Amino acid sequence: MLTLMMLFTFFAVGFAIVAAFVLAMVALKMTFKLVLLPLKLLFLPIIAIAVIIKLAVLLAIGAALLAIIIPIAVLLAIFAAPFLLIHALT
Repeated sequence: MLTLMMLFTFFAVGFAIVAAFVLAMVALKMTFKLVLLPLKLLFLPIIAIAVIIKLAVLLAIGAALLAIIIPIAVLLAIFAAPFLLIHALT
């Protein structure tokens, strides 16, 4: 019986130690979040500007590619149209 009580005590103390460790880690995580929040708020406009510039560059590259592809497609259609008509008639 004494062995069973010692085993239960061992498990209870182990559980208390693990719970205290988890509580300390959660408190440390919250502390880091609170400490780093002003830095996060400080860098938020810089990150927003970087994202806007990135989107503008991607949009400009997409527009340039579209400006190159459309004339090529028109020329291809002009040169391919007679062959397509001949194929449709035969």
